[in-house]
Amino acid sequence: MYARLTSLIPILQWGPAYQRRDLKSDLIAGLTHGAMVVPQGMAYSLLAGLPPVVGLYAATVPMILYAVLGTSRQLAVGPVAIVSLLVATALAPIVEQGTAGYLAAAALLALMVGVLHLLLALFRLGFVVNFLSHGVLVGFTAAAALIIGLSQIKHVLGVSIPRTEQFLDTGIEVAKVLPETHGLTLVLGAGCLATLIAIKKFIPRLPGPLIVVVASTIVTAVFGLADRGVATVGSIPGSLPAFAIPGLDVDLMRSLLSAALIITIVGFMESVAVAKVYARRNRYDLVPNQELVGLGMANVAAGVFSAYPVTGGFSRTAVNASAGARTQFASLITAAIVILTLLVLTPLFESLPQAALGAIIIMAVVNLIDITEMRHIAQVKRSDLLTLAVAFFGTLLLGIELGIAVAVLVSMLVVFARMSKPFTAVLGKVPGTLSYRNIERFPDAEVTTGVRVIRMDAALSFVNAAFTKQLLLEQAKLIEGTVDDVVDGRRVLVLECSGINDLDVTGAGILDEVLDDLEDHGVELYLSDVKGPTRDVLEAAHLWERFAGRVFATTDAAVRCAVGHDPPPPSLRAAGIHEREDPAP
Repeated sequence: MYARLTSLIPILQWGPAYQRRDLKSDLIAGLTHGAMVVPQGMAYSLLAGLPPVVGLYAATVPMILYAVLGTSRQLAVGPVAIVSLLVATALAPIVEQGTAGYLAAAALLALMVGVLHLLLALFRLGFVVNFLSHGVLVGFTAAAALIIGLSQIKHVLGVSIPRTEQFLDTGIEVAKVLPETHGLTLVLGAGCLATLIAIKKFIPRLPGPLIVVVASTIVTAVFGLADRGVATVGSIPGSLPAFAIPGLDVDLMRSLLSAALIITIVGFMESVAVAKVYARRNRYDLVPNQELVGLGMANVAAGVFSAYPVTGGFSRTAVNASAGARTQFASLITAAIVILTLLVLTPLFESLPQAALGAIIIMAVVNLIDITEMRHIAQVKRSDLLTLAVAFFGTLLLGIELGIAVAVLVSMLVVFARMSKPFTAVLGKVPGTLSYRNIERFPDAEVTTGVRVIRMDAALSFVNAAFTKQLLLEQAKLIEGTVDDVVDGRRVLVLECSGINDLDVTGAGILDEVLDDLEDHGVELYLSDVKGPTRDVLEAAHLWERFAGRVFATTDAAVRCAVGHDPPPPSLRAAGIHEREDPAP
């Protein structure tokens, strides 16, 4: 019972066994992460169309709950840029920004995201994130970074532009208001950007965002820039988030459902992707299903504590890990710093210019455009570059939600295209061995007269059934055209089944048809290395009996039987071919 409880609440495992030697590292990491999350939280909240304090709320109770329930020791959970943009995209067409309804809708969205995470965990459906391939995620993230960066230009220029869904429309709106640029705001925003760039390049260990926030706030207050037209965040409530369950408006929930699903999938993928990196580096296991629980409860907490959806972020996790985080105790320290800020320090941020927050966001999202990874994808698999490009340009041209939906659809079409025409190879025997290899890769491999060995590397299903039938019949014709001196006039086509890990009803039906067609051509079909799930379907479809005497454990055994060197195995069970009783010949 206790073991089950500790698996559900990981802090019960690592908490009692906490090592004092880890305390210093966790304290330093927690303080460093806290110095970063306070300004970033406010900036990302602004990006989501919410008051800056909501970003701080998102880094309190949600962060604590993940520390208690998550399995990653370094993952930094809280507000992130992409999720903030998705929130703004989802809420802007439905609720007026700046209203109480907008705040309530953001909290409701967080609650829905949390429930979706928990449902995925309950039914162990974490595999749904696989619909978002790595190429799609890289392309989508890069496009989202450009959209986010462009959307924050207005804060650096000191202008106001209407919110749009497409990158090009936003660019046009920015171009229209360029003549209205506020000089002081531009100077301040450019100075903040220059400072962030310089710190990152020359003194990367310093908390650049915090330095920019403090310096710009002091400059704005001392020189009275707010009175001269520089926009600031204004009054920030100096209190902790209150517990309140958002109103469960059915119509609003229906409108937000697609956005909640996208945020769930994108957020979980981002979290797991970065968490796996540091789990591997620090040699511990990540439990994906428990990650769904941790992130789910974090988002539920965000929903009932006046925040908005959260997830694990790339940049802050990297900072947390590089600062020395050994356990999630570092995140508890970070949450304590944010809580202290809410209770004591919020009056100090009243003169914080929005241009500084815009500059912080722009610098943060620049790192999301991963050119190196794009090149790597292009080198490894060209077809993945297609899905990356569709995700990138689709998101830029169609908007966030529609763009990612199109990218996922294209990814699935690419997968189906691969499945419909899987890789096949004609095999030959490598001299001096019992191995059969692709004759195109092994030119010295020997092809036996009167026998053709073919391998297909895919499940045999409705997707590729027609292709499979055509392939086998074509190979049979090639045998007919080359055989003059075979044993007893026997012509044999061997289907090496090691790559066929599944068989559906359509695939079984195609094999039945092929058997008849091959018999008409005087060709026998042998099977070798048939896997258990495939055998089960063959038996259920009453095809196993038709292959009596023509099923072999290895390809070499099948070929030797075809040329008359060996008889068929007397017992499939004894030969290790099948675990059940042999079919009657």
